[in-house]
Amino acid sequence: MVQEYQSPVRVYKHPFELIMAAYMRRFPKCPLIPVFVDSEVIGENHSDDGAVSVTERRCVIDIEAPRLLKRIAGVDYLYFLQKNTLNRRDRTLQIEVHNETFSSRVVVRECCNYTVHPENEDWTCFEQTASLDIKSFFGFESTAEKIAMKQYASSIKKGKEIIEYYLRELEEEGVTYIPRWTPPVVSSTAMAVPVKAGPDSRDPSYTSEQVVGTPDDKLDADYIRRYLGELTPLQESCLIRLRQWLQETHKGKIPKDQHVLRFLRARDFNLDKARELLCHSLTWRKQHKVDFLLDTWERPQLLQDYYSGGWHHHDKDGRPLYVLRLGQMDTKGLVRALGEEVLLRQSDSYLLNPPTQILSINEEGLRRCEENTRFFGRPISCWTCLVDMEGLNMRHLWRPGVKALLRIIEVVEANYPETLGRLLILRVPRVFPVLWTLVSPLIDENTRKKFLIFAGNDYQGPGGLVDYMDKEIIPDFLGGECMCEVPEGGLVPKSLYRTAEEMESEENHLLTDSIYKSASIFKAAPFEMVIEITEASSVITWDFDVSKGDVIFTIYHSRRAPQVPKKDTLGAHTLPSLGTVNIQVIDKSWMLGKDYSMVERALTCSEGESIQGSHVTRWPGFYILQWRFHSPPAGTASNISRVDDVLASLQVSSHKCKIMYYTEVLASHDFRGSMTSLESCHSGFSQLSAATTASSQSQTSSSISR
Repeated sequence: MVQEYQSPVRVYKHPFELIMAAYMRRFPKCPLIPVFVDSEVIGENHSDDGAVSVTERRCVIDIEAPRLLKRIAGVDYLYFLQKNTLNRRDRTLQIEVHNETFSSRVVVRECCNYTVHPENEDWTCFEQTASLDIKSFFGFESTAEKIAMKQYASSIKKGKEIIEYYLRELEEEGVTYIPRWTPPVVSSTAMAVPVKAGPDSRDPSYTSEQVVGTPDDKLDADYIRRYLGELTPLQESCLIRLRQWLQETHKGKIPKDQHVLRFLRARDFNLDKARELLCHSLTWRKQHKVDFLLDTWERPQLLQDYYSGGWHHHDKDGRPLYVLRLGQMDTKGLVRALGEEVLLRQSDSYLLNPPTQILSINEEGLRRCEENTRFFGRPISCWTCLVDMEGLNMRHLWRPGVKALLRIIEVVEANYPETLGRLLILRVPRVFPVLWTLVSPLIDENTRKKFLIFAGNDYQGPGGLVDYMDKEIIPDFLGGECMCEVPEGGLVPKSLYRTAEEMESEENHLLTDSIYKSASIFKAAPFEMVIEITEASSVITWDFDVSKGDVIFTIYHSRRAPQVPKKDTLGAHTLPSLGTVNIQVIDKSWMLGKDYSMVERALTCSEGESIQGSHVTRWPGFYILQWRFHSPPAGTASNISRVDDVLASLQVSSHKCKIMYYTEVLASHDFRGSMTSLESCHSGFSQLSAATTASSQSQTSSSISR
């Protein structure tokens, strides 16, 4: 593979002629570059007027390579041929270099140019390109490439230092100005034409304009350090080459250098991988008009009142600080009230239809990073996020919500890489290992290293928040003195929930696609579903809302496979307008305690309740989740459906319940969190509402199916 290098433009605040005098002092050898052993002139010629000089040299290089590799190669030194073309009239120097040693196995090309700064004729610019192509090298191609690139990067880094060293040496000798080249006199009798000398830097009246790092000055190395941070020469090269490629090929708005650099860092400066990731992101941004989001999107009032997150000053490194009170936020309530697209879109097209709220946070973060870069006078490319988990419970961690979180991570990793500088997670509850087990495998390793987790009050005192934030801006709810304007969140009133019909009419697939499904339960026809478990200690999880009527939820276990009966021809053909009849999976001949057993205590759920829970399986076999109609009057209902009962239940709306449900099985080898954290519960929500139903512990029946 060909390795290429493209430098930014270095700017020397000295005239071209003085830079040339400093450059010539590098020959025949330079003690500042130990690997540059020697050089000899093998050819030289000049134009008649002396304006153009071409010098060819043979340079001897001592590469710092293992002795064994040198013995295998059979050489101690490498020889390069250098051709310098100095044009004094145009004030340019072009340097071309290629290797003489191993030229049939390795191809090295380098081109350097010294030119006059286009906006200041008393400054000099330097730019270089190079390529390395190792075709074969005694089976050590990879090793040789790494050695060569390391050596080359080291030489590039010293390049400017060497010029500046010889400039100081000239100044110590009293040479601070060299006049420009002038054409020779035509005849001895002709009057010499006075030549206007350039300004003398020793003259007190001489002032040089300072280089101001602005986004328009894209190529200057000073700009890179000022706005992007310290980069190695090869990293600078990747940035310049990717930016040039965008200018040549991309139709549309070119992203800022800070944004391009994030994609390079996310792919460890692999140019091809970064280019691919960036291209996908640019297409995505254009498709969803993300560049105009901050100017066009208005947050709904519901988000302003109940979304407990917002920006809050900055940390000690100057990074914008985002505070999220996750434990105080009713995520599920926000989804039910606003829908997925605004907050947590759950459909399979999530990456194409990202949540507007999440995008606005990231876009605002990019804008604040730019503002802080200008304010603090140093590159700030990422922000800090503080997550307060006090009050976190299973309502926040259940699988539909976790899946939404994972998809959010996908969007952020794909389109906003390297924007998170640090994540401070405070007051983690005992259910946190569950969330971490589910989420951490999908987070990039470099990102995981930025997570700092504090349990209980560990965030207080030395080693806590004071190490990362000024004491004056620690939020009041964390024991600080700064009033934080982030909303406190709270339960979203159910009166603000949208009905299933409203959500479906808006083409929101929360209820019908990929995550949640809906089911009707009739008085004489329970709704049942079978889950086959092949590995003991698996975890069956469920999450359902009772949108109409009251239901009783139970879980049974059987070692026998239930035989689902075929559809009744009467129900399939004679009465198509009456709707779907729920099929019983528990055979009417089965006996409770013999053929099947109850493994979860029957749970009565009222209309409007949201239920989450789990069951850790003790045996392989078939688990049957059953929802059945609950009548307020006490009585025992038969589990066997009769046609008369079904017809009656279909015709009387008060005999019909409706649920929205989601189930999933976590394999035992995938689940490494705390089993005691997985509890069946009416969805409690911290201590925000006294009306929240108390938890009901998951219990296993002592009756074992045989």
